[in-house]
Amino acid sequence: MKKLLLFLTISLLSANVFALRVLIVENAQKQQINAGGPFTITVAKTGKKYKLKEGGKFTVSLLKNGKIKAGSLEADGNIILTPSKETPFDISGSTYTGVLTITPSKNNFNIIEETDIEEYLYGVLPYEMSYSWPAEALKAQAVAARTYTARALQDTANQNFDLYADVRSQMYKGSGIVYPPVKDAVEATRSQVLKFDDKLFYAYYHANCGGHTDPLPWKSPDGNIKPLMGVKCPYSDNTPGAKWNHAFTNAEVSAAAAKSGLKGKITGISVSKKTSGGRATQLIVRTKNDNRKISCNDFRVAIGSTKFKSCMLTKIKKTSRGFDFAGKGYGHGTGMSQESAKLMAERGDDYKEILKTFYPGAKLAKL
Repeated sequence: MKKLLLFLTISLLSANVFALRVLIVENAQKQQINAGGPFTITVAKTGKKYKLKEGGKFTVSLLKNGKIKAGSLEADGNIILTPSKETPFDISGSTYTGVLTITPSKNNFNIIEETDIEEYLYGVLPYEMSYSWPAEALKAQAVAARTYTARALQDTANQNFDLYADVRSQMYKGSGIVYPPVKDAVEATRSQVLKFDDKLFYAYYHANCGGHTDPLPWKSPDGNIKPLMGVKCPYSDNTPGAKWNHAFTNAEVSAAAAKSGLKGKITGISVSKKTSGGRATQLIVRTKNDNRKISCNDFRVAIGSTKFKSCMLTKIKKTSRGFDFAGKGYGHGTGMSQESAKLMAERGDDYKEILKTFYPGAKLAKL
């Protein structure tokens, strides 16, 4: 069991079901867990098992001696929580149904959930796309997210976990709550993925394209493949992510630039390089005595990607307080534009047509 949990690669559990490990709690010293029913605690080092018949709330904490304490149990090394068939684990408002492994280090511990790829998607879709959106958009999201997941498993098979539970991978809040439209979309596309040249690839997606998608603003693990090179995409000025603007203070701009090594008060910012679709890839940021070329995406992340929503910039204006930025779209701009997928579904396009639009050259295949 220990070997399975710690060194699991892309193991085929049953027909078309793949196991994966998600890091759901990171660098913690204390964490409350609420078990909704019976479960078993296994001390990995000794193999000793303790069966709890009623569940309930308990606290996991790291002791000064480096041991893990789960409720009243203390143990060296990993502790494994295996739920009964109907038992969910509630952690910080998210509900998980897989096996949990608590892994201690010197100063903290992580909690990793083992689940399968289809169950995982139940906990991804409603947090990456609204479950109230059209069925065909949800199906397209299911295929894109499944493809991303399967590709990620190829990269992380020898690490302690495969995926983060946040935007470093995909947003995930467990499969304890399953929305019917999400379940329908996952089941309707079960095991379907996208491939290019018969290979899985990271099927990136984002909220709003701003009129055109573009290659990744960072080095792609898959290289410059056709499905991710960028396309003109369906776009509407009436969508929530269509346009944005935000006023940043001098302090905010200087702090963001400092992360790229440029120190001092910023006196000017301009776009120095764009994609053919119009998205800024490089900025020139100036101080009184220096200037530096900075990746627009790096600057966006440094200053706050929920405020500096895209690099499809339409305005950069210096003010007495700082800088006003405006732009189109929301997100990194690669792969499927989710709001455009919604519009396409509303006008009658099915999920295959949506995927074909945003990942040209890719083909549907089975895991």
